[in-house]
Amino acid sequence: MVSTTLLLYYGLRPVPDPHAVALWQRELAARCRVWGSVVVAPHGMAADLGGPPDRLETYARATREHPAFADLDLRLVHGQGEPRPRLSVTVRDELVGFGAPHELRVERGGLVGAGERLGPHGLHELVATRGDEVVLLDGRHRHEAEVGRFAGARRPDADSARDVLARLDAGAYDGLRDRPVVTYCTSGIRAELLSALMRNRGFREVYRLDGGILAYGRTFADDGLWEGALYVLQERVRVTFSDHPAVLGSCETCGAPTYAHRDCVAPLCRGWALLCNACADFALCAAHRN
Repeated sequence: MVSTTLLLYYGLRPVPDPHAVALWQRELAARCRVWGSVVVAPHGMAADLGGPPDRLETYARATREHPAFADLDLRLVHGQGEPRPRLSVTVRDELVGFGAPHELRVERGGLVGAGERLGPHGLHELVATRGDEVVLLDGRHRHEAEVGRFAGARRPDADSARDVLARLDAGAYDGLRDRPVVTYCTSGIRAELLSALMRNRGFREVYRLDGGILAYGRTFADDGLWEGALYVLQERVRVTFSDHPAVLGSCETCGAPTYAHRDCVAPLCRGWALLCNACADFALCAAHRN
């Protein structure tokens, strides 16, 4: 594993011409020689980028020069991994693939109908006041929650954002309608969008963790409610917040503790396997082990 510097951000605001913004971002990222993914949609922009710190800072300054993105919170994150140095800038109907682009409404002030914003200290205050009544709802995918999550969180049985919404519409979370629910994700975008979708469906008290796990980790590291590791940048970079992270995952082959996702070596496969070092010499995802 090598040290990697990352820049993860999102901004929810109207983008009248997503293709023009994507063209600008493609040119800017290439000129700054950073890599990763930028997604532009009519309701905003999100990025998951890597590169040398000076190049990422140059990219961040230039991005903030656009009037629509002048107030973005652009902070560098440090992790361990071996990401692929490829750049993808795409235009999509929605920033996160919930499959509900026409349900979400964004104005200049942000997402309409989102859950109440809670910072890391606000989350602790809510838990201290309401206790076990509070539900932390993970808005990420199954494999992300395997290696890191908030203590006692409701974990997703989902492999995509579309699966999360399908479970919501199927009534999987109906028992939470009258309880305080705090949605969370890596940087906050999935949690914010999910909080609005939940409120649209009649959930009465919905909050979302502002800045996501990254903001929480900067504040409390591994000495609060967070446990484990976080994977970002196409799941190829691991972020931990201290020298004593909990190891929550189990090797899919032998059951040993691990938090390492490995690329499947089967031709053309884009899957992963959660494997310990001893079992990682010939990594195969579950579909190719059977």
